[in-house]
Amino acid sequence: MTLASAPVGTVIGPDSFAIQHLFAAKAAEWRDAGLKVVGLIGEAHALPDRSCTAGILRDIVTAKSFLMYLETPPAHTSCHLDGEGVESACATLLDQIADSDLVVLSKFGKLEAQGGGLAAAFQAAIAAGVPVLTTVSEKHLDAWWQFAPDAVKMRADTQAIEEWWQAAHAADRVAS
Repeated sequence: MTLASAPVGTVIGPDSFAIQHLFAAKAAEWRDAGLKVVGLIGEAHALPDRSCTAGILRDIVTAKSFLMYLETPPAHTSCHLDGEGVESACATLLDQIADSDLVVLSKFGKLEAQGGGLAAAFQAAIAAGVPVLTTVSEKHLDAWWQFAPDAVKMRADTQAIEEWWQAAHAADRVAS
C-alpha cells in the first residue's frame, strides 16, 4: 500500500536507540503539554552475545512492554526479531490512534516493508489523518519511500522534530 500526502516525519539514521530516546523525550514533552500522543518506543534487550538488537516495544500511554525478540532465532537467520510480538504491540495500539493528536512509531523496518509489524498502525494513523513520527534505517529506505512517498525527512535532533511537528500541526489546523 502506498500512502500519499501523509503527515509523516521520518528520522533516518543508524543509531536506533539514540533516536528512540529522542522520540521518548519528545513524546513525554508533548504529553506534558496536553497533546494526545500515542505509540510505541523501542528499547534494547540488553542480552549479551546477540547479533540482533530486537528488544522491547513500550506503549507510550500504558507503559506496557511487548517482547519482540525470540530466545532462539529461526534456523535460516541470526535475527532474534519476533514478528508476533511486534504485531501484538501493534494490535493494542490500533484503538488509541483515532483519538490521538500524534502517533510515534518506533520504526519502519523489515517487517513493515513486508506488510507486517507496525504496518497496520502506520496505515490506521494515515487513514485517520493523524501525523506520524518514525525512523527508518538506510537499508529499508527504498521500501519506505514506496510506502510513504510524501514523508518528510529530518535530522535526528529535537529542533528538527519540533519544527516538523509545528508544520504538521499547523497544516492540520488549516485543514480542519
